[in-house]
Amino acid sequence: MDQSLEALDKRFLFHPSSNLDQVRDGDPLIWTRGEGIYVYDQHGRQYLEGMAGLWCTALGYGEKELARAAADQMEKFCYGPLFAARANEPSIRLAAKLSEWVPIDGARFLFGCSGSDANDTQIKLARYYFNAIGKPEKKKIISRKSGYHGTTLATAGLTGLPPFHAHFDVPGPDIVHLTEPHHYRQAHEGESEEDFATRLAGELEQVIAREGADTIAAFIAEPLMGAGGLILPPKTYFEKIQPILCEHGILFIDDEVVTGFGRTGNPFGCQTYGIQPATMTMAKALSSAYQPISAVAIPPFMYEAIEQASIEVGMFAHGLTYSGHPVAAAVALRTLELYEERGIVEHAAKMGEILQSKLAELADHPLVGNYRGVGLIAGLELVKDPATKTRFAPGDKIAFKATAACLEQGLVVRALPGDTIAICPPLIIDEAGIDELVDKLAAGLDRTLDAL
Repeated sequence: MDQSLEALDKRFLFHPSSNLDQVRDGDPLIWTRGEGIYVYDQHGRQYLEGMAGLWCTALGYGEKELARAAADQMEKFCYGPLFAARANEPSIRLAAKLSEWVPIDGARFLFGCSGSDANDTQIKLARYYFNAIGKPEKKKIISRKSGYHGTTLATAGLTGLPPFHAHFDVPGPDIVHLTEPHHYRQAHEGESEEDFATRLAGELEQVIAREGADTIAAFIAEPLMGAGGLILPPKTYFEKIQPILCEHGILFIDDEVVTGFGRTGNPFGCQTYGIQPATMTMAKALSSAYQPISAVAIPPFMYEAIEQASIEVGMFAHGLTYSGHPVAAAVALRTLELYEERGIVEHAAKMGEILQSKLAELADHPLVGNYRGVGLIAGLELVKDPATKTRFAPGDKIAFKATAACLEQGLVVRALPGDTIAICPPLIIDEAGIDELVDKLAAGLDRTLDAL
């Protein structure tokens, strides 16, 4: 039997979130190492990692401080659960450090392993809270089409992307999806961003009236939509949404999995867009992806109600074996310290302005219908005719062709729904790296256009 990595991949590995025909018929690309903003494949070829992995390797690759933090913690104390009121030092210190970062006074933190399990936890906590305060009918969660919140049975339902629903029998009856806040695609002709936001706020009010405010527990949103197409909220959107939620006693769950820890030029996306969340979900850049870890931040009023109700039951019966894993927590803690010591958020804000100005020059490319971005994250929506916004046929798979062309140029970017190319480099990127990224992206787009 062929024992090459490529053969072993095809024979034994079940690839998540992948086109499985590509796995079956294509040649696998296997990453073997990384350094700074670059990664290398099994043939030794170098690529600029323009997606920070999956929006997550904020400090880049090969960061020795994080490797040392993991190794030191493994030698000192490799594992100890947080169950039964026990704890470990890294988890305690990480929770305390996070309290300095999040814009929720007195927040407490429940740790997990991924953004998916954290958002699953958010659903359970919202239900627990409303049961605890005598409002058991408040069960439903309002999400948005094109939003991405995970792939567990519950969070795949929150996610507003059809491929994550097909054959999985999700979403369930307690999840309601609103129109995606995508001005370029969803606004009426001549409708300003502000007017579009007003219409979406009206839709929210109509949904609440239809479903009944006394049945709705929470509204979940990413500050900007990542995997659903790199969609930025229209102006005044959250400003108009939030008072409606407050009026009806609906919790705002802020999904910061992609936008947290400097990506938008502020510590959190909620600060960039003026959101005042009830709870927050964090993962990815929490550890710069060096260890799998997530966190849910909840306010005192929720914790106190949950605490009292759990005492009556006999325990708070939720958690994972690896909740607050000491190695993951130690790496996450050191990650936050490095963000502070190196001024990473400030650096990201400065580099974000440079990236946005240079990417804006590609807005006139014949393939680009809409360019959008903030901080160190951006998207280019590819269209057949920019003047009419006419899309390519789905079978053309134009975004996948463009990302493949970029890969040939030595740049990793990602194809998203709506034929959008996503750009999300490590936060440590400098101006020279941005120039290289934009040049390779432009070359990839040109190559795609020539092929047409």
